[in-house]
Amino acid sequence: MKPPLTIYLAAPRGFCAGVDRAIKIVETAIGKWGAPVYVRHEIVHNKYVVDGLRAKGAVFVEDLAECPDNRPVVFSAHGVPKSVPAAARSRNMIYVDATCPLVSKVHIEAERHHQNDLQIVMIGHAGHPETIGTMGQLPAGEVLLVETVHDVKDLTPRDPENLAYITQTTLSLDDAAEIVAALVARFPNIIGPHKEDICYATTNRQLAVKAMAPKVAAILVIGSPNSSNSRRLVEVAAKAGCAYAQLVPRATDIDWRALEGVQAIGITAGASAPEILIREVIDAFRARYEVTEKVVETAVEDVEFKLPKSLRDSEKAAE
Repeated sequence: MKPPLTIYLAAPRGFCAGVDRAIKIVETAIGKWGAPVYVRHEIVHNKYVVDGLRAKGAVFVEDLAECPDNRPVVFSAHGVPKSVPAAARSRNMIYVDATCPLVSKVHIEAERHHQNDLQIVMIGHAGHPETIGTMGQLPAGEVLLVETVHDVKDLTPRDPENLAYITQTTLSLDDAAEIVAALVARFPNIIGPHKEDICYATTNRQLAVKAMAPKVAAILVIGSPNSSNSRRLVEVAAKAGCAYAQLVPRATDIDWRALEGVQAIGITAGASAPEILIREVIDAFRARYEVTEKVVETAVEDVEFKLPKSLRDSEKAAE
C-alpha cells in the first residue's frame, strides 16, 4: 500500500500573461521569418521552455554582437537597456521587443520621473536582466540601486528632496515593503509609483503560497534557479512558516529523503514554469503515494497581452 499524501496545489501558479506573450512572440517570429530567429538572453528564465524554443529554431545569445545583421532578433521578456534597440537600428536589423508590458510600465515611469528632474531609486537585484534593462533606460547615475534596507542607509542621492522610487516586478512583497518603509523614513518626500510596480502575477503567486503554508509540512516551487520570481516563492514559503521549502526545476530534482513522513505538501510554480512540469512533479508523487489533490485558490487571473503589431498578422495566419 502506498502511503497517503495530500497535495495542495496553488492557484494561480505557473505561466503569467507576460511569459505567455514572450513565448508566442518567439514562436510567431519563427513562423514569419523562418529559422533561425535570434533571442537576446533567455526569453524567460526556464530551461525547459528555452530548450523547446531552441528545438524550433531559436538561437539564444547574450549579446547583440553575436547576432548576424540579416536575421531577426527578439529581446527577452525582462527588458533591455535603450542602447540595445538603438544598436539594432544602427545595423538595420529586424527586431521584436518581447519586454513584458508590466516591465515596460516601469520603464515609462522611470522616464517620467527623469523628465521631472527626479533622481530615481530602484529596488531590485543587482545583475538581474530586468534591473539592468530598467536602469539602462536613463543616463548613468540617474538610477540608484538598493537591494536591502541596509543599502538605504548608505544611499547618497544628488538631492534628497527630489527622489522617486521604482521596483523590479518580481520582488518579495514583504521585503520590498520593508525597503520602501526605510526609504520613506529617510526621504519623506520620495515619490512612489501610482500603481504597485511588483506585478500582479508575482503578487498572486506569493499570496497563494502564504495561504498554503499553514496546511503543509513542505512546499515545492517548480522553477529554474535563475528565475527571480520562483526563488522569491521559496523565501515566502519559508517566512510563512513552512518547515521545508525547495526550488525544484524538474521532478528528477525532488529530494525524496527530505520528504519522508510528510503527509501534506504544497506545490506551486514560478511565472515562467509551464504546467507540464507541474503535472510531471505530481505524477512523480503519484508513483510513490496515494495522492489526494486539493486546490488553494486565492485569485483568478484573466490578463492577456497582445503581440506586437509586427507579428499580429502572422499570428492570425497561424490560427
